[in-house]
Amino acid sequence: MSKPSTATPDELHRRLGVSDAVVIGLGSMIGAGIFAALAPAARAAGSGLLLGLALAAVVAYCNATSSARLAARYPASGGTYVYGRERLGDFWGYLAGWTFVVGKTASCAAMALTVGSYVWPGQAHAVAVAVVVALTAVNYVGVQKSAWLTRGIVAVVLAVLAAVVVAILTSGATDAARLDIGADATLGGVLQAAGLLFFAFAGYARIATLGEEVRDPARTIPRAIPLALGITLAVYAAVAVAVMTVLGPGGLAGAVAPLSEAVRAAGADWLVPVVRVGAAVAALGSLLALILGVSRTTLAMARDRHLPHGLAAVHPKFKVPHRAELAVGVVVAVLAATADVRGAIGFSSFGVLAYYAIANASAWTLGPDEGRPHRLIPAVGLVGCLALAFALPLASVISGAAVLAVGAAVYGVRRMVPARH
Repeated sequence: MSKPSTATPDELHRRLGVSDAVVIGLGSMIGAGIFAALAPAARAAGSGLLLGLALAAVVAYCNATSSARLAARYPASGGTYVYGRERLGDFWGYLAGWTFVVGKTASCAAMALTVGSYVWPGQAHAVAVAVVVALTAVNYVGVQKSAWLTRGIVAVVLAVLAAVVVAILTSGATDAARLDIGADATLGGVLQAAGLLFFAFAGYARIATLGEEVRDPARTIPRAIPLALGITLAVYAAVAVAVMTVLGPGGLAGAVAPLSEAVRAAGADWLVPVVRVGAAVAALGSLLALILGVSRTTLAMARDRHLPHGLAAVHPKFKVPHRAELAVGVVVAVLAATADVRGAIGFSSFGVLAYYAIANASAWTLGPDEGRPHRLIPAVGLVGCLALAFALPLASVISGAAVLAVGAAVYGVRRMVPARH
């Protein structure tokens, strides 16, 4: 039996163990990305898709290791916002938090609309709003409830992906020669594919942003993050290999719904509706984890008055940042009801890479007595993040850089205003 929480009224309860943290990480990573990211990555890299996946995994591993060591050192809500503030200075922490909150709020709305488009295409906006309201309610009554729901979601998605891989590889329609790894790949194409695929790995940050709600964080977080990442990599690699062997790089690059088209090509048409359900459930899991992460970073920034201080309130009964969760839910619901942002969040990939670049720079400053990883890990992570960020399509780079510039300008204005009084 776990010990009763000793959290003060302004702190969150530590209720999550290793398995809970791993499941939340899996729910964040094994989401809608695997159903949609393979085609644009194949268009960029061709037969170098698997090389791009491997490169994305290496950068993700470095980021995960840096994040885990920092989270064990600073087990508070906010993730890289906290690490950047503590290790690099207030501005860098703020910039990481700004990028995360702005980019991921748009991602929340996009994911909600993705659920709506799968469940009821004619009423995607209405379904999206209903989903946001329902998940905000789940989060409001406690993080443990969110972890339980995420377990069910992860189980469904993993079962669907396993069915897809088994159906394809046992169909007799596969051709290992289709893999032909790297035959037509270019360095730029592999880098761009890695940048696109990296976004699908980025969910392990959710474990770190929930640091204030994890039991024994110095032990739990460094175990949970690599476990979640390793399982996700194995799943992604299996799916990518199966789809490539039946569609080939060209067929995958032109696929609108890659997994659905792959099972059709394998003669398993009965699986198509199952894949659609899996994609909807995966998007639901990603949305749940995104709302959790954004609300916790909002809480941390509100505590430091970078956002309205009232958002730092913690519910006396449920021990969750209820005002931050409601505020995030309202903003996401409004976006989901009024705009189709699915095609307008290219800056999210750029922003997530900038976020982890700050995490790696923060980890570089850790001392040997602070659990510092081998210096090569944050160095490779930092260089990898910057390389992948600027290898993204130009529109993503421009929009991502614009978000960073606006954040820096807001920070500068806020610093100047008090001096006038």
